[in-house]
Amino acid sequence: MTPPLEDVFLIAAALFVGLAIVMFYRAVVGPTTQDRLLAVNVIGTNTVVILALLTVALDEPWFLDVALIYALLNFLMSVAISKFTVERGGVL
Repeated sequence: MTPPLEDVFLIAAALFVGLAIVMFYRAVVGPTTQDRLLAVNVIGTNTVVILALLTVALDEPWFLDVALIYALLNFLMSVAISKFTVERGGVL
């Protein structure tokens, strides 16, 4: 017997939350700025994926709107941080 599809999406979302927790460790401890920047980008991408999975699992379409806005903000944040580190003298 297969589980309902909603449960599969919720389990997948939980796995992505676990991955985000691991990446949070890398964002805090990361030895270089590049490691921290990449970890923060992965956390942002995971958040978008989690919201998309919750949209399907819970049948709440407004979660997808939040996910799209968050994806845009995540992209703008990564561009701003990259520009800041390059202007400061660091090379990504």
